[in-house]
Amino acid sequence: MTAQVVEDVWRQESAHVLAALLHRYGDLGDCEDAAQEAAEAAARQWDRDGVPDNPRGWLIRVASRRVIDRMRTDDARTARENALSAALPSDAHLSQAAGRSPHDEADDTLRLSLLCCHPSLSRSSQVALTLHAVGGLSTAQIAAAYLVPERTMTQRLTRARSTLRAAGAVFTLPARADLPARIAAVLDVCHLMFTEGHTRSTGDALVDSPLAEEAIRLTRQLHSVVPDHDEVAGALALMLLTHARAAARTEDGNLVPLAEQNRSRWDHRRIAEGVRILERVLPRGHVGRFQLQAAIAAVHAEAESWEGTDWRQITLLYAMLARVAPSPAVTLNQAVAVGMAFGPEDGLALLGPLLDDPVTRRHHRTHAVRAHLMEMTGDLPGALDSYRQAARLTASQPEQRYLNARIGRLVAT
Repeated sequence: MTAQVVEDVWRQESAHVLAALLHRYGDLGDCEDAAQEAAEAAARQWDRDGVPDNPRGWLIRVASRRVIDRMRTDDARTARENALSAALPSDAHLSQAAGRSPHDEADDTLRLSLLCCHPSLSRSSQVALTLHAVGGLSTAQIAAAYLVPERTMTQRLTRARSTLRAAGAVFTLPARADLPARIAAVLDVCHLMFTEGHTRSTGDALVDSPLAEEAIRLTRQLHSVVPDHDEVAGALALMLLTHARAAARTEDGNLVPLAEQNRSRWDHRRIAEGVRILERVLPRGHVGRFQLQAAIAAVHAEAESWEGTDWRQITLLYAMLARVAPSPAVTLNQAVAVGMAFGPEDGLALLGPLLDDPVTRRHHRTHAVRAHLMEMTGDLPGALDSYRQAARLTASQPEQRYLNARIGRLVAT
């Protein structure tokens, strides 16, 4: 049995396992650690004995033992140990460990996301912790999403767990009045999960399709729960329109930029669904960041070619997005759009503050966009320097290969 089998089972079952543990034991840090230890034990034992008939039950049972072992060695939790040291639940009861029937499992990930976005934490800590606990993202991946060093994110996650313990956090579904804030945090989780799935920040593959698909599934589920939530609808449209390009984004493992993609390989069924959602939600009133990003994706999706893209419309949409939800990522994309619509010099002017900022100066995309715009101006030495800087900074092998290919092309001219 390969490690991939365990990884596939874990991806499918991890949310159910963690939800069951949280329901019984309450401490997110302990439950996360125990679940991870159970996954490591599965990798060893299942390789020898094969996957059990009830892998979820096996994982919950082993993880429960780990939690109880921790409690037995922690003097501060002696009182809790007395209440929890009874016999472990049988396999027949494990699927109901979180208080649900065995058939009511479809929303485990959504429930768990709502639980983990606890009000005692700041929004960024809610999202980071949920990405780690529910999304399964590594600390390095979450750090990349927030443009911070991995050590900084490790400290942030540790502080978040300590805050939950100090607050005596109880993981229950929020009251109706608290739902808007929780939904907004879960939506950020879904979007960052999708972003990492659409373009991996590290490794030898550009796309993590299962992660992107899981983000779409979770967002679709959230949309079914709150169908009148405009930003949830906008986020779902954005993901559908963006992921529709997945098949055309690589060739033989190499990155294919949007300008060179074979648009016949795009998933036009998903594009049509995304456009339908967007057409329903945009006329309803307030337009938020996800709706604006979806509108930009729709302009790209409906263009017959790169040259036929309506860059002026995209520029206007990015100007609106920069007012509604300014961020370095928005500025980078806005610079490309402005450069295409009005000339590369105007695009380069937008990059100045990002190049002066120590945080965004460490990100490879800042230098990749600068290189692209400088190449458009004809400044090949400047473009070469920026491409080299971008290639040094990225941890994604497909992006690094693409950047090195651009360097080779310029050197040859």
